[in-house]
Amino acid sequence: MSDTSVIGRFKLFSDPVHGFVSVPKDLILDLVQTPEVQRLRRIRQLGVGHMVFPGAEHSRFGHALGAMALMHDALVSLREKGTELTAEDVQAALIAALLHDVGHGPFSHTLEHSLLSGTRHEDLSRALILRLNNRFDGALSRALAIFDGECGTNLPPAWLHSLLSSQLDMDRLDYLRRDSYYTGVVEGSVGVGRIIRTLRVVHDDRLGRNRLVVEAKGRYAVENFLLSRRLMYWQVYLHKTVLSGDFLLKSIIGRVRDHLGGALGQEGVDVAAGASTRFLFFLDSDFGAGDLTTSAVLSAFVDLDDTDIIFSLKAWCTARDPVLAHLCQRFLTRDFFRVSFLDEDDDVPAAHELRDQVASWLRANGITDSERNVAHFLGTETTRHEAYSTDRDGIGILRRDGQVEELADVAGSVMQLDTWARKERSWVCCPKEALSRS
Repeated sequence: MSDTSVIGRFKLFSDPVHGFVSVPKDLILDLVQTPEVQRLRRIRQLGVGHMVFPGAEHSRFGHALGAMALMHDALVSLREKGTELTAEDVQAALIAALLHDVGHGPFSHTLEHSLLSGTRHEDLSRALILRLNNRFDGALSRALAIFDGECGTNLPPAWLHSLLSSQLDMDRLDYLRRDSYYTGVVEGSVGVGRIIRTLRVVHDDRLGRNRLVVEAKGRYAVENFLLSRRLMYWQVYLHKTVLSGDFLLKSIIGRVRDHLGGALGQEGVDVAAGASTRFLFFLDSDFGAGDLTTSAVLSAFVDLDDTDIIFSLKAWCTARDPVLAHLCQRFLTRDFFRVSFLDEDDDVPAAHELRDQVASWLRANGITDSERNVAHFLGTETTRHEAYSTDRDGIGILRRDGQVEELADVAGSVMQLDTWARKERSWVCCPKEALSRS
């Protein structure tokens, strides 16, 4: 996405996914130009996904503008259908969409829980929105209310939160279409325009409040959206090579923390030499949710991006610790571990056999086969994905008789429960060279 020109009251950004995105030359453009938002240019949307899909070099910045653009389109469509909205709430919704993912750290979801334990990117986003709100003298208070889903007297309508965060929101609509475009995975293509133009705000008598629903004629576009989301998870977000890259990067962080914490005793080396001080600031501490109110932690987080991680890995490639050096070299040269899904690969050795093979491979490469070392080269995890949940606020379908029906209950739906139900897949990964040893 490139800045193209300033016309009238808007600045135009050229986006290959949505076309021109108009950003009002007011508070919103001021927010776009803050360090918190500009930092998103230096964070890849798909973490290590670009190492699997060569075209997936797009950033969180593009996604932020894209989500805001779709929020604008949705609000325009809803207003045309009679939904009343103040200019103040329109601006607040656009700001909430722009900043909804400002809390993503380096490599996006890959390191989400690695830098601040027990903290989701949504928690960091909220902390940074609050920080920006203080800087802009409370001008983001209504956007923060939308982000939090707060409603009541003198607050934005509750249904605006559904446009921002729900099972059918502008965030998901943008990232599915954007990630499909940049990865070349056509199964992620979604009829975004059709869905947005069939959104309505109606009063649901069962809930006793207004809610966001989809007109019946948009139902199939919504079902396609859910199916596309399921396919994108298995083909892109949870692709076995992506899982391998995630595991390798987390193993590197674990090894560095072993050194910083003195867990390796005499085997420890100085990992600070040549590495990013911003990255080490988080690796050398046990920050958590309670630290999100600490200015120093938030400032350090805003200074951190993908560059710091790559810079540090390049420095550790020559570390005297053979484990750390080997892991970093493999990551930078994309020599990832082999991942096997246990539900489809029937040639995976038993757990104890696999441990013995990895230990034997480590010894053959001059590395001690301690449990701690083996754990950096052998991982077993379970991935989970749920395309749609009937236990949460579901997607309401507005029937022609004016009644609202839950999507899962609509007669003739092509989406069966098994299509969108929670799925789990267990997998194991280790160096493929270790598997060839007897």
